[in-house]
Amino acid sequence: MAYERVTGVLGPERSDILHGIQTAVIANASRGKNSRKAEPKDFIPIWDQGKRGPMSWQDMLAAAKTYTSRVGGTDRTTKGGAVDGDA
Repeated sequence: MAYERVTGVLGPERSDILHGIQTAVIANASRGKNSRKAEPKDFIPIWDQGKRGPMSWQDMLAAAKTYTSRVGGTDRTTKGGAVDGDA
């Protein structure tokens, strides 16, 4: 912990920060004169979304159906959720 206080964060968080800086530089080099200046925080993901328990299979199935419809796929599940009678 003391080392991180001197040098900054280590591990994946540091990589996110470095990539955020790099991406902001590239975005700013490509932006128009009247557009907003990009900042590294615009490109750094926030991984902790709070305390959520594991998803139920029904929630997973609903998420998969939503994704499938968004990418133009076909829902081949039956009412119980099985594909072509599997289960």
